[in-house]
Amino acid sequence: ASLTTRPPLPLIRFLLQTMHCVGRESNPGVYGSMVITWTTEDKVDSVVEYSQWGGKFLDQTAKGSSVVFEDGGSEKRKMYIHRVTLSDLKPGSTYVYHCGSDAGWSDLFYFTALDESVHWSPKFAVYGDMGNENPQSLAQLQKDTQARMYDVILHVGDFAYDMDEDNARIGDEFMRQVESIAAYVPYMTCPGNHEQAYNFSNYRNRFSMPGDTESLWYSWNIGPVHIVSFSTELFFYLNYGLDLVFKQYEWLKKDLEEAAKPENRALRPWIITMGHRPMYCSNADRDDCTKFESYVRTGRNDTTPPVPGLEDLFYKFGVDLELWAHEHSYERLWPVYGYKVYNGSVEHPYVNPKAPVHIITGSAGCRERTDPFIPTPRDWSAFRSSDYGYARMQVFNSSHLYLEQVSDDQDSKVIDSMWLVKEKHGPQAWL
Repeated sequence: ASLTTRPPLPLIRFLLQTMHCVGRESNPGVYGSMVITWTTEDKVDSVVEYSQWGGKFLDQTAKGSSVVFEDGGSEKRKMYIHRVTLSDLKPGSTYVYHCGSDAGWSDLFYFTALDESVHWSPKFAVYGDMGNENPQSLAQLQKDTQARMYDVILHVGDFAYDMDEDNARIGDEFMRQVESIAAYVPYMTCPGNHEQAYNFSNYRNRFSMPGDTESLWYSWNIGPVHIVSFSTELFFYLNYGLDLVFKQYEWLKKDLEEAAKPENRALRPWIITMGHRPMYCSNADRDDCTKFESYVRTGRNDTTPPVPGLEDLFYKFGVDLELWAHEHSYERLWPVYGYKVYNGSVEHPYVNPKAPVHIITGSAGCRERTDPFIPTPRDWSAFRSSDYGYARMQVFNSSHLYLEQVSDDQDSKVIDSMWLVKEKHGPQAWL
C-alpha cells in the first residue's frame, strides 16, 4: 500500500470540554486532549507516536480510526480521513509527534498542550478567505506560528478557493500549504460560502471541530473566553435544508443562555463569536452585509416560517466581540447595535461600550484579490483597509482584550489596533 505522494497531512485541534454549554447530545471532548487529523489515499492504520519534549523520544503511541470520504466531483475520488485523540496531556507541556503507520510516516511536528485554567492570556491569529492561490498572509503566518506567537488559529471561513475543485485536489493542496501552521497549533474553523459544494462535504469531512455537527456550529472554552463558532451559510443555502437554520438558532440560544449564566460568566466573562458573512460592512459590492435588511443580522421573511436573524440574540446575551470575514478587506466597527453607534464615551469608545464590537478580517489572500470600499464610511465604521493581512488578538484578563491588524502590503506593519476594556460583561454592560 502507498500513501499520497507526500506524507500524511496533519491538522491538529484540541478538544476542550465545553462544560458550561448545553444543546448537544454528546460530550464534545475532554480536557488535556488533542486530535490529530490527516488524509491518505489508501486504507492504512491510524497511528500517532509522540513524546514530551526532552523525554524519551516518541515513547507513546495512540491509535485512532479513519473514515472514507468520497468527493462529489466527476471522478468520485475517495480518500481516508484519519483522526487520533491524544489524551492525558500535561497543560503547558510541549510534545513532539508524527502520524501515519508502518506504510509511511509524516514529518516530525510539535505542539504545546493548552493551559486549562481561566487565569491565562491566550493569543490568536484571526483571518478568513485564504486560498491556495495568492495566499498573501501565509508566509508571515508560518513564521509567526513557528516562533510560537499564537496559541490558536481562528480561520473564519473560505478555504483554498475551492476545496472541491479539480476533484478535491485543490483541497489537498491547501491542506499541505497550511500544514506548516495547523500541525503546530489548534486550527479552529467555521464554514464560508466557498465551502458550499456538495453540501459542504469537503469542509465537513476535512476538519474536526468539537461537538456533533460536523464542524458546522460548536463552542469551546479557552482561558477567560467562551468562543462560539457558527455557520452564516445556512441563511443562504436553503436548498440543503431550512431545518438546519432553526436547529443552529436554537443551539445558539441555549449555548449563549448557558454561557451567560452568572456563575459561568464569572469564570469566562468574554463571549466571542466567529461566523463568515458579516452583519455590517461598507464595501462597494452587493454582499449581504451592505444591506440594511441583512439576512445574518435581521433574518429572512421569505421563508415559512421566517428565519430569525442573529443581532438581537447576540445583543440579548451580551456577546462582547463578533469576528467576521467574507469581505476581502479589514474593517473595525464602533460598538454597534441596530445600525446605531453605542460608544463607551467620546474619548474612549471601546471602554465599557454599550453594544458588541465587530471586526471583519477577510484579506489573508486568495485569487479574488481584495475588495474596495464605498467612498464615504458608514457612521458605524471606525477604520478600513483593503491591504492584504490578518489580525492578532490577545485576551489579557477578564477586562482587557487587545486586537491589531497586520498589513502584508506594508511589510507586516501594524496598521490598526484596539483595546477593548470592559468592567462588566453580559447584557447589564449595555445599561
